[in-house]
Amino acid sequence: MVGGSVPVFDEIILSTSLMDQVLSFQDVSGALVCQAGCVLERLSQFVEERGFVMPLDLGAKGSCHIGGNVATHAGGLRFLRYGSLRGTVLGLEVVLADGTVLNCLTSLRKDNTGYDLKQLFIGSEGTLGVITAVSLLCPPKPQAVNVAFLGCPGFAEVLQTFRTCREMLGEILSAFEFMDAECMQLVGRHLHLACPVRESPFYVLVETSGSSAGHDAEKLTAFLEHTLGSGLLTDGTVATDERRIKMLWALRERITEALSRDGYVYKYDLSLPLERLYDLVSAVRARLGPGARHVVGYGHLGDGNLHLNVTADAFSTAVLDTLEPFVYEWTAGQRGSVSAEHGLGFKKKDMLGYSKPPEAQLLMRQLKVLLDPKGILNPYKVLPAHA
Repeated sequence: MVGGSVPVFDEIILSTSLMDQVLSFQDVSGALVCQAGCVLERLSQFVEERGFVMPLDLGAKGSCHIGGNVATHAGGLRFLRYGSLRGTVLGLEVVLADGTVLNCLTSLRKDNTGYDLKQLFIGSEGTLGVITAVSLLCPPKPQAVNVAFLGCPGFAEVLQTFRTCREMLGEILSAFEFMDAECMQLVGRHLHLACPVRESPFYVLVETSGSSAGHDAEKLTAFLEHTLGSGLLTDGTVATDERRIKMLWALRERITEALSRDGYVYKYDLSLPLERLYDLVSAVRARLGPGARHVVGYGHLGDGNLHLNVTADAFSTAVLDTLEPFVYEWTAGQRGSVSAEHGLGFKKKDMLGYSKPPEAQLLMRQLKVLLDPKGILNPYKVLPAHA
């Protein structure tokens, strides 16, 4: 998405794909220690066979490496339930620029001795060190999973549904995703996936996961009765079996695929205050007018992550100039982040100033010089060239 692992000039490519061993797993605590080249989906299968799940789940799980997930601070679909990797990574082994092996590969949940050095490397996109092994806390595998796909008459109702969802579902809420009507239309047109509920301006996918099927079903039923009765929803359907759950998730997960079939796509991955999340989509639609084929908004509403996508017949400098820096300036005006989960890489490094003040940028530069004085680790990435 941002060219974080793409060679641009004179880089040497380092692959960790042969470092794919699980080193240990503690079936009481759920602490997994593995090498950085382990593919996320393989790790998921490994821990699920032992009654646990990975705290991270994303569309690229069949090919992405856990070391890369940590280095880019990947977010994904389980963020709402299990939080970020900054909380679930217990320890790291990292090779520094001078060849020093920094072994902080602890499996302890609590270690209050000095600076938490692993946090320097989580989200650093490989610019401060090369992650070679990871210790990760895996939560127990839920015994009961339910997915509800709901229609909402407006974005205000989407927000109120989320608030009600948190109040009534509490600890079993594991995902809250949203998409607008244009997303659903594109999924239907290009992928021939049928909408399971009445046509609505917005759609919400709610997932619950807990330890008791009866308890969870009772809470979900009460939530649906309340929201339908109060006018927050126009329609809804619930899935409990694995086949139908996957079918409902496909409506959300395959939006990117549908967009790619619609034409050239301008993609933005932003964090915004929830109450203003969709206002940007409306503002971009008004700004572009007929200059775009579609302007859509969807994403992880539970953690304030908007995926703003614009499709056009072909790439156009005029469209790009209309979008940028407008999108970044609008986001900065809301104290948002210009990159919620995809990082900065090469393409967005000069946008850092929209989300971080000069003092923070200076400290980042000083850390880079301290740990990588020759600038050999993932050069030309993350930090602005002028910083």
